[in-house]
Amino acid sequence: MKAGQQGRSLQPSSSLATLYLAPKNQSERFAFLTEWYDPNASLLRRYELLFYPADGTVEMHDVKHRRTFLKRTKYDDLRVEDLFIGNKVNVFSRQLLLIDYGDQYTARQLGSRKEKTLALIKPDAVSKAGKIIEMIIKAGFTITKLRMMTLSRKEATDFLVDHHSKPFYNEVIQFITSGPVIAMEILKDDAICEWKRLLGPANSNLAHTDAPGSIRAVFGTDSIRNAAHGPDSFASAAREMELFFPSSGGCGPANTAKFTNCTCCIVKPHAISEGLLGKILIAIQNACFEISAMQMFNMDRVNVEEFYEVYKGVVPEYNDMVTEMCSGSCVAMEIQQNNNSKKTFREFCGPADPEIARHLRPKTLRAIFGKTKSQNAVHCTDLPEDGLLEPNTSDASFTLVTATAVQAPHLLSSENPRRKVKLSTHWPLLSAL
Repeated sequence: MKAGQQGRSLQPSSSLATLYLAPKNQSERFAFLTEWYDPNASLLRRYELLFYPADGTVEMHDVKHRRTFLKRTKYDDLRVEDLFIGNKVNVFSRQLLLIDYGDQYTARQLGSRKEKTLALIKPDAVSKAGKIIEMIIKAGFTITKLRMMTLSRKEATDFLVDHHSKPFYNEVIQFITSGPVIAMEILKDDAICEWKRLLGPANSNLAHTDAPGSIRAVFGTDSIRNAAHGPDSFASAAREMELFFPSSGGCGPANTAKFTNCTCCIVKPHAISEGLLGKILIAIQNACFEISAMQMFNMDRVNVEEFYEVYKGVVPEYNDMVTEMCSGSCVAMEIQQNNNSKKTFREFCGPADPEIARHLRPKTLRAIFGKTKSQNAVHCTDLPEDGLLEPNTSDASFTLVTATAVQAPHLLSSENPRRKVKLSTHWPLLSAL
């Protein structure tokens, strides 16, 4: 398919027509055109992905060679809500990018009203990010991008260009640049209107009476410090998302990583897909840990294997751990420990096995949110001797191997068994991917 055809429905043609024209007596089926990067061959391969929601089965066909790649088989880890253009889905360890609808029926059923919009948590409400994200998830939105950042004055003026003539303009500029913000790309039917409804009136005092359950009513203070922002139109949403998440691949506004006295937490894909991100953030913040940097990202299998290499041949769950980490979106966080924290963050995460955690440390993250040893909600430093690898070193560098694995795998040192990599100038997980 030519680049200009992306975004339009793929029309049935030649021998592939039978893949899309299912007889009426067969179960409902959704068809997508997908891309998968084959790291071994350094090739971008295209497949038709067919999903049958009635029985949760999938089928794949190689576009170039016009042949079946995967016969129809049961696959429980794919859901209808995962199927939207631009999303990445994992099918038997292959991370597929959904680039187009496979037929008109799929486009009508799944794409007719889908919208993306910007959800911005303002500086006054970043400390309540977990509760706001929980409200977003409960309202049925899907978070497709997330990043904590700080705005320069130039970026703030670009963002607030429509407010230039308003009397409170300078105050808003000063406020929006006064601390970190959390920008999200969220997806839902009629997302722009639905997000504005969840936000409530711009004046938080008015929101208290007119929309008492709204985000601004619960977390806002006035018409400026009103917790969160949402664009008013499709054009505004597109412009603002381009500022925070540039389509050109640029970094956008600066990340907020501090690189000192910190460790790392990664919320795993199963927890993200189960809608647990808000709850996990609430638990972390309630335990007096500060989240000083955060970003959603995806890792492919090669990079995850690099990241988990220290566990290879050591723990029997190694393959399951790798499969889980590359199965969908993760959220990485830089964690700062406040003086009020009663335990280290590693202790707060709990034992790697959630069953053991529920017996020995029932209030830990893995005890509450974990399912199995590979799907244990969060990754953190598990061994005391690894603690020096993730927090800062004397030169204030953040030594998280995940960051390098995602964006600069060539920096991984095979000579060092503990994969110590100094990243003194950047945190790639918290820059644009």
